Amino acid sequence: MSDSEVPRLFNVASYFVDRNLDEGRADRTALIGPDRDTSYRELAGLVNRIGNVLTDLGVRRGDRVLLALGDGVEFVATWYAVQKIGAVSAEVYTFLPAKDFGYYLGYTEASLVVVDTDTLPRMREVATERTRLLVVGTNPQPRERELSFAEEVAAAPEELVAAPTASDEVTIWKFTTGSTGAPKACPHPTRSPLLSYLGYARGVLDIRAEDVVLPVPKLFFGYARDLTALFPFGVGAAGIVFPRRSTPDRIFRLIAAHRPTVLVNVPTMMSAMVAEPTEADLSCLRLATSAGETLPAQLLAKWHNRFGVEVLDGIGSSEAYHIYISNRAGRVRAGSAGQVVAGYRATITDEARAPLPDGEIGVLEVTGPTTATGYQGDEAKTRETFHGDTVRTGDLFRRDAEGYFYYQGRTDDLLKVGGVWVAPSEIEHCLIGHPEVLECAVVGYTEDGLVLPGAHVRLRAGARVDAAELQAFVKTRLSPHKYPRAVWFHPELPKTASGKLDRRALRASPDNP
Repeated sequence: MSDSEVPRLFNVASYFVDRNLDEGRADRTALIGPDRDTSYRELAGLVNRIGNVLTDLGVRRGDRVLLALGDGVEFVATWYAVQKIGAVSAEVYTFLPAKDFGYYLGYTEASLVVVDTDTLPRMREVATERTRLLVVGTNPQPRERELSFAEEVAAAPEELVAAPTASDEVTIWKFTTGSTGAPKACPHPTRSPLLSYLGYARGVLDIRAEDVVLPVPKLFFGYARDLTALFPFGVGAAGIVFPRRSTPDRIFRLIAAHRPTVLVNVPTMMSAMVAEPTEADLSCLRLATSAGETLPAQLLAKWHNRFGVEVLDGIGSSEAYHIYISNRAGRVRAGSAGQVVAGYRATITDEARAPLPDGEIGVLEVTGPTTATGYQGDEAKTRETFHGDTVRTGDLFRRDAEGYFYYQGRTDDLLKVGGVWVAPSEIEHCLIGHPEVLECAVVGYTEDGLVLPGAHVRLRAGARVDAAELQAFVKTRLSPHKYPRAVWFHPELPKTASGKLDRRALRASPDNP
């Protein structure tokens, strides 16, 4: 389906939730939770009740509602309720400090925030006199402008007419990860999730009614939310939701308990799962996805040797809604992000935005029907990144003759070593190939006025490897000038909220002069 084929009026909740009732799937399981399963009938009723609560609290079409609560049925139903009444959903990572909650609260200008008992104390610190808090869970000492989610929802009617939202009406804010600066919202109209579902979930993943999807990232991250609680709903499939942080042990236990067919993963967790001493049976998985950061071919080989599960790596962004380049089942090219998803066009360009031939490295530009309207409140950055329905990503790629795209780093990550440009990702992929290296990040540091590559490394537990061995390992596999001049070992590497390696934090590390 192209942009022009989307209905003029389109409501996200009507299509992805209510349609399951209309088409006879009311009693199918929509969400698998830690305590009980939720059917589509139950989910639809809860969405309607919450929508009525939001409306009674004064939320109108176009108003922002901020979600700051852990993964669960309440999160999913509230997100859809916001969509159903034509308001705008925005989500925040629940483990952030209060000052970051303050940033999101001010940025969204949300007058209503849905919180849980974990996020409530931090949100209280930054809430203004106009902020209302709808609290999921027990709030023993509610303050003024704080309402009980359970009580309000229980008293609300279960009938709700969906707002007649237009296909070009903005109802979704997807935030950038903040890995290159403060997170910015990319506003999306209602058509973006539909077109992404058709092009990627159906066209690439072949999402099926019998699928059960387990996410590693939390649902505030659009990559995980869409793959868990949006795309499966298009065919009446089920998603697994759980409130706690993802750890290898927890993921293995959830796989054993629920036998999912699709695992939504990221390279960092893949590395941790490979390193975990376990006899876990992953044979229930027909595939795993990977996104958020590049997946080194060496890590993919370790994963496949350990678990035998095919991984469809891809690249997407908040700017283009979801994944627009991906590997396909049976056609995985290790080390690549795959080929273009139907409906999109990807071009490798030079600094003047002129197309480059296959094999040359340049900036990736993506054109497609799910491009955001820009960056909310940042006109200068919008002009730099958005060109009509084209996004200039800032990611460096090369494309081969068969249309596979290979990530080469970001324009602002490149290091000039000895007068030659070096992509940190190339060194990282090499180091990941060492059997004792679990994860690493290569960043530049300055010594005697020169920029040099340095590697921050996390080793397998009990490994006996020193810097000299890793430096020699790189020298024998890459051009000699690319080896890391310094190697720093860490028990853990810092991560962003979406699970990416936090290179900004490493650059600011005292180990990184």
